[in-house]
Amino acid sequence: MTADRYPRLRRFLTGLALVVALSGTALVAPAVVAPTTTDAAQAAVHSTCTISRCSAARTTRTGWSTLGWPTSSGWYAWPYGQYNYTGGTFQNREKQLPVNATYSEYDVYARTRGAARDAYRIVVNRSTRETWFTPDHYVTFYKL
Repeated sequence: MTADRYPRLRRFLTGLALVVALSGTALVAPAVVAPTTTDAAQAAVHSTCTISRCSAARTTRTGWSTLGWPTSSGWYAWPYGQYNYTGGTFQNREKQLPVNATYSEYDVYARTRGAARDAYRIVVNRSTRETWFTPDHYVTFYKL
């Protein structure tokens, strides 16, 4: 819906904005926002991984290693009838990880084949196998 096509909606939204401005109270819960290029450019890279999900990332690293580190994107069979997804090449556009390397990205958590992906990934240097965990879709990196 756009306000231009719906004049009543435009009046309602204008009135709502005025009420919010006068009351000083937010009427909308905070939204989860996907990282933007600006957010990614300010990514934090940590030399160790001590947050709670690092263990799962390490286990997943072992699983992808067992599969030979596939480089083409797609769904791969995982234990217990689940599947896991690799998106193929990670571009490192913001240059948060060491440059002059080629990286692959892999999902951490297995799921039903075709299910929606979450934000948890590991990023692996294809030549050295140096691995980073990102719990927030490339905003923060933890070296495993």
